[in-house]
Amino acid sequence: MPDATSRETIRLDKWLWHARFVKTRSLAAKLVSGPGVRINTLSVSKPAAQVGAGDVLTFALGARVVVVRVLACGQRRGPAPEAQTLYEDLSPPPPPKDLSRPVPVAGGRPDKRDRRRFAASAPDRLD
Repeated sequence: MPDATSRETIRLDKWLWHARFVKTRSLAAKLVSGPGVRINTLSVSKPAAQVGAGDVLTFALGARVVVVRVLACGQRRGPAPEAQTLYEDLSPPPPPKDLSRPVPVAGGRPDKRDRRRFAASAPDRLD
């Protein structure tokens, strides 16, 4: 039976880069150096932390929490389909969008049709 020290491991920042969670390795190092990165529920702050197959990583990426199980270490930063074979996504589904408020139009001022739609969705106001 092989002991825990003989399993294949890779630096955490390098693995995050190989798995295409970040664009550069320096961004991966910044992500790990900040708060909130965990390996198997243990908080880590060093990019040189070692991860291997079977480890569960939890980290915040933008506005969502990502939970992945490492399946392989990887040898290179390859195309996206190859990167997706390095992990299993265990993340919770994103929360549903709040449809109670209208989304502002990126084009600037709303037109007449948009104003009617906003007025129909707004509760009656007493002026």
